[in-house]
Amino acid sequence: MGLLVLILGLILFLGVHTLTTQRKLRAQVISATGEGGYKVGYMLASFAGLALIIWGYALYRATGWINLWNPPVALKHIAVALMLPAVIMVVASYIRGRIYTTLKHPMLTGIKLWAATHLLANGDLGSIILFGSFLAWAVYDRISLKYRSDAGAPPIPVGGPGNDLIAIAVGLVAYLALAFAFHPVVIGVPVVGA
Repeated sequence: MGLLVLILGLILFLGVHTLTTQRKLRAQVISATGEGGYKVGYMLASFAGLALIIWGYALYRATGWINLWNPPVALKHIAVALMLPAVIMVVASYIRGRIYTTLKHPMLTGIKLWAATHLLANGDLGSIILFGSFLAWAVYDRISLKYRSDAGAPPIPVGGPGNDLIAIAVGLVAYLALAFAFHPVVIGVPVVGA
């Protein structure tokens, strides 16, 4: 049951995010629903998909765990270390500086690194489905950016090295919050000291 709910959530969440890569289809949806209707529908579908992912993964972890392999402890430590740059990259997609201009798409790079590190640290079927899906989507989205003819969202101004320092500081705080609060409380898996 948990895997089914997880997969349904992934289809909904990643499906609506894939809609943004299909520019003609996206334009047709906006034409039919209006810009506001599109944004509300996108938001509701994203939240519903995310809720199903969280609920399905929790159900799976509680009742239907299927272990495929046991990652060495060293991979878990590597994953914990790699999560810091992954979080910083995601933050740098909003607080734009040299990190942004160097990576061009730090959000997608951060998601790919987040998914890959979690694939390293987890050897169960549900985790492989969850993180493998996000990794595949991020790779697809990055490739699709090369073929989009429109600019997409309005540009966010790019600052200098000061923005990078802010992105690193905010990323570090977010990383610590994820490791010490979110992961053990929400996910039920301690990251540090496990």
